[in-house]
Amino acid sequence: MLPTLDTSSEPMERIRARLCQGAPQPTSEMETQVRAICERVRCEGDRAVLDYTRQWDCPTLETLEVSEAEFEAAYAQVERATLVAIQHAVARVRRFHEPMRLHSWHILEAEGGWLGQIVRPLERVGIYAPGGRARYPSTVIMNAVPARVAGVPEVILCTPPQRDGSIPPSVLVAARESGVQRVFKVGGAQAIAAMAYGTQTIPAVEKVVGPGNWYVALAKRLLWGVVGVDLWAGPSEVAVIADESANPAYVAADLLTQLEHGAESVGYLFTPSRRVLQATQEALATQLPQRQRRAVLEQSLRNSVAVLTRSLPEAFELANLAAPEHLTLMVQQPMHWLSYVRHAGCILLGSDTPQAAGDYVAGPSHTLPTGRAARFESPVSVETFLKRSSVIALSRDALRQLAPDILALAQEEGFEAHAAAVHLRLQEE
Repeated sequence: MLPTLDTSSEPMERIRARLCQGAPQPTSEMETQVRAICERVRCEGDRAVLDYTRQWDCPTLETLEVSEAEFEAAYAQVERATLVAIQHAVARVRRFHEPMRLHSWHILEAEGGWLGQIVRPLERVGIYAPGGRARYPSTVIMNAVPARVAGVPEVILCTPPQRDGSIPPSVLVAARESGVQRVFKVGGAQAIAAMAYGTQTIPAVEKVVGPGNWYVALAKRLLWGVVGVDLWAGPSEVAVIADESANPAYVAADLLTQLEHGAESVGYLFTPSRRVLQATQEALATQLPQRQRRAVLEQSLRNSVAVLTRSLPEAFELANLAAPEHLTLMVQQPMHWLSYVRHAGCILLGSDTPQAAGDYVAGPSHTLPTGRAARFESPVSVETFLKRSSVIALSRDALRQLAPDILALAQEEGFEAHAAAVHLRLQEE
């Protein structure tokens, strides 16, 4: 079921290479297509966006923006249990992120003047939520709520319409409950380009956040600089570190939780227990036929790997190399082992913390770094939607105190004008 590697018999170089490989990467042809889409949206605006949306999503779409009547209809159509779950998720995500608010600050210089930092929210943010055969109200919540907590005054959402031109009611309700002001029926690379450049209908934003397929990820990469982006969000990843105490049925279930996101998803199992590894394989064989997205799961399992390690510390060493999006510790005393984790987007501790809790209602945003980016990137949070400006205010006494160092460094770097700007001020005394 899961391809298996054994650190006691396989060359470690091969195992490390396999873990660094990650998910299948986009092709050069895909990148060429995304470049063409972005350029056409830049030049043609709404006309290009409508054309692409009619071609790939809804052939009869006439209007890009969701109307107030559609929002009202969504509330009437959504199941009561879904509405309550959305409201609970919004509250929990807000509660988790509120302590992250940053504030402007300053320190006084002894010689006079002050140094500080001004923290401001971005003015307008665009969220992307995938569509197609799935509905993602959770993605809206996990990105919009941190933005609103940060103080972003305007949040818009782009998401692909269904074949009949509608947006799933749960997505619209999640948008309204999370503080999204406007929703647009557009997906794919064209949605990212529309939010980056702006069109006649869709306003340009300062930053685009939210996961998507390779076309969305490539558009975000190509348009970085035109617009800010959150992170490189490729296919979903899941890793489980399991010791002899782990429940193999739970291990299998948590692997399948993330692998059902798409055929390109990747899963890892790291365990020093041959029994747990074998029992997990058997649990996967039992659970897989019961899953509705079995075809997707079968493909993503082929991307995945189980690694039988010589020890539990070695399991952590290899998991850190993979730097997965989600990492579950199904081990005795998980708090003890938490310090061994250096690279992971979200860490879930213990057998009673399923992956699904993190995806939906626990509190942290589920928009996480993938493709080993957890080595240097962080999850989407309040900080994603803030920008900082440094402030310097010196008195003449403070400048005089700093002048020797300024002049020495200016001379070392060969920038005479830097030194002259300081000399000019001091010569006025």
